[in-house]
Amino acid sequence: QVQLVESGGGLVQPGGSLRLSCAASGFTFSDYAMSWYRQAPGKGRELVATVSRSGIIINRADSVKGRFTISRDNAKNTVFLQMNSLKPEDTGVYYCNAQNTAWASLNYWGQGTQVTVSS
Repeated sequence: QVQLVESGGGLVQPGGSLRLSCAASGFTFSDYAMSWYRQAPGKGRELVATVSRSGIIINRADSVKGRFTISRDNAKNTVFLQMNSLKPEDTGVYYCNAQNTAWASLNYWGQGTQVTVSS
C-alpha cells in the first residue's frame, strides 16, 4: 500500500538546522511532484516547498527562501527538506505530500513529523 514516512524532526535551538526525510513506497515515485507542508499550532496547513519529478524546485514559501531547500532522490524514493537558520516560527508538524502530475486524484500524505524550534 501507499506509504509516506517522514523522519528527522525534533527539538532544535533557534539558528540551528534539521534535515527531514520522507521515504515513499507503494507507488511510482518518479511520477509524482513532491512537497513539504507544515502546520503550526492553531493554524492551517501551508505549503513550504515543492520539487518536480526531475528535481527542479518549482515552489517555495517566501518565509523559507534562502533557508530551506527541498530535494529528491528518485533512486531511493525519498524527498528531503534541509532546514537551516531555523526560527521559532518554523515550529509545527511537517508533512510530506505526493501529487501525481497526470492524475489530480492521486494525492497522498504522510503522518507528519514534529519540528520544534525553541531555546
